Amino acid sequence: MKILNFTIIKLTICLVIGILIGYFIPIPIMMALYFTLAVSLLLGFTYFIARKQFFKTIWFGITAFILIISIGALTVNIHNQQNFNNHYTKHLLNEDDSSHAITFRIREVLKPNTYYNKYVIDILQVDEKQSQGKSLLSIKKDTLKPPLNVDAILSTKSNFNSLGYPLNPFQFDYESYLEKKYIYHQVSLKPTELFLISDNTHTVFGYANATRQFINSKLKKHHFKPDELAVINALFLGQRQDLSEDIYSDYRNAGAIHILAISGLHIGVILILLNWVLKPMERLKFGKLQKTIFILIILWSFAVIAGLTASVTRAVTMFSIVAIANNLKRPTNIYNTLAISIFVILLLKPLYIFDVGFQLSYMAVLAIVYIDPMIYKLWQPKNKLLDIYWHTITISIAAQFGIAPLLLFYFHQFAGLFLLSSIIIIPPLAIILGLGIVVILMASLNILPAFLADFFGYIISGMNYIMSVISQQDSFIFNDVHFTIWHVLTSYLIIFSIIQIFKNYKFSNLKWALLAVIGFQCALIYTNFRKPSNQLVVFHKSRFSMIGNTMQNKLSVAHDLDSMALLKNSTIKNYTVGHSINNIEYNKLQSIYLLKGKKFLIVDSLNTYHIKSFNPDYVLLRQSPKINLNRLIDSIHPKYIIADGSNYKSYTKQWKAVCKKRKLPFHDTHEKGAFIIEY
Repeated sequence: MKILNFTIIKLTICLVIGILIGYFIPIPIMMALYFTLAVSLLLGFTYFIARKQFFKTIWFGITAFILIISIGALTVNIHNQQNFNNHYTKHLLNEDDSSHAITFRIREVLKPNTYYNKYVIDILQVDEKQSQGKSLLSIKKDTLKPPLNVDAILSTKSNFNSLGYPLNPFQFDYESYLEKKYIYHQVSLKPTELFLISDNTHTVFGYANATRQFINSKLKKHHFKPDELAVINALFLGQRQDLSEDIYSDYRNAGAIHILAISGLHIGVILILLNWVLKPMERLKFGKLQKTIFILIILWSFAVIAGLTASVTRAVTMFSIVAIANNLKRPTNIYNTLAISIFVILLLKPLYIFDVGFQLSYMAVLAIVYIDPMIYKLWQPKNKLLDIYWHTITISIAAQFGIAPLLLFYFHQFAGLFLLSSIIIIPPLAIILGLGIVVILMASLNILPAFLADFFGYIISGMNYIMSVISQQDSFIFNDVHFTIWHVLTSYLIIFSIIQIFKNYKFSNLKWALLAVIGFQCALIYTNFRKPSNQLVVFHKSRFSMIGNTMQNKLSVAHDLDSMALLKNSTIKNYTVGHSINNIEYNKLQSIYLLKGKKFLIVDSLNTYHIKSFNPDYVLLRQSPKINLNRLIDSIHPKYIIADGSNYKSYTKQWKAVCKKRKLPFHDTHEKGAFIIEY
């Protein structure tokens, strides 16, 4: 069966192309709209012509594909509220202008950090002007002030701050991540700066949050441990904010993090239970139709309660199509089902295409559908229990083929014991999910027996313990793997071509496999070619200094961090993984670095810079030295002044003004990020 023979798959590919074009190429929304309308008229014309022709031409199909691509680009523009005049950014002169009177509604509660509670908010008014758009809100924690609820409407007077770009090489780009969610600014406040207007629930997100709070209030009466309750929230309510760092790390290192994300397995179990419970409805007139409608309502209500994440939306959309097909008694093709669900989701949420969970979900399902039957046929045991475990193994292996390249690309990690985790957890997981649904329903109705709550708590604790034991096998966890987008593409080409060889051994498939291997080798060569041979980096680190000097694939790091701060710092790890550097050594900071004819001088709080006949190219100011910068410039005549994150901001502001007046280049890592010297 050739997958591309299905029309919906071709149309879905065209929609994805259109979304990518609309995102990466700035197209005015009216131009996209007029072009889409023009192509629609052209499609109608070609259809009218094609009806009268005996021999069909390709023009109707080409026009249809162009139309879908155009719809994809238009969809991106329509969903971007910045394209409309009432977006709040239209009222801002610049990102850091004066304060505004802001009225907003809490849309989503995010995972808090040590000092702040975090939320996503809908902007309602800016300076009494009706507005729309989303922003990030950070509120300083106060033990006397409870966290805000979804749908609460508040007002404040504050300014919109930029989200901030990465200040060090290969650092996670949080600004880009939020922009794909149409969030462009953040507002930071103290609790005393907020004025509550309304705390009423009136949106679907508010009711979903209230439902989650209600369920949690009922579960807390049964004295579940914090980690147990956090895992229950992740498994059944799609909320992972309360997961401790240790629990999350254990599941990730054990290769079982997907268990904590509501996906096809969870929704499949719910669909099976609903089909069984609602089976009697089929005896009624139009009972099967009513049953299907009831199932769809329950599935989508659950999706809303779970937060409509990418994986939940994907799973519910796919199983909704399956439920409808069963009602119509139509045979379903899994590739068609997947394509329809992708098409529908991307029409409603086009930037889900960049969501890691969305990509992992679909690649896992595609790999299972495509690869699992081939592996499963290698051995079909007669024993039922043995067959269950064998099928669990084949599904896990197939899924890993689908997601391993993406895991290495996004997280630079691969859990070698994923198979052991799957063998232990996956077979009983359906029972755990079914029992969990019963526990939540009984707790909500105040009829949950204590012994059942305790039993379920023991099961969750046991699952956490197993993940903890597996995750401690460090020799099976492959960390800090350098993997680029070219490695990802060539890896998938290798996997696909090898599977094709096993399915149908012929020269053309072998040829594609060899080309894929050559492509992967080219990616490795390109990576080695891009490695910095001689590079000095002044990293940004608040209150500390950190310099990395790379020579011949060896990184020498000089710093003044204590051992605990160095252990928690990820800056060096990001840099070494990004450049595939394996050899690292740590040293103390020196006063002078000679970089192949270029001189680099460090001036710290000791104020030592009077060196005869020494004119440095670069001067790094660190630890807020009390110097007269004009006198320093006149004395040693530097070509560039750098201030790192260890300095007081008031000092860097003064130095910046002096350099501007003297027309001397100045680099502040607080503003511009790490300073890199190639030599």
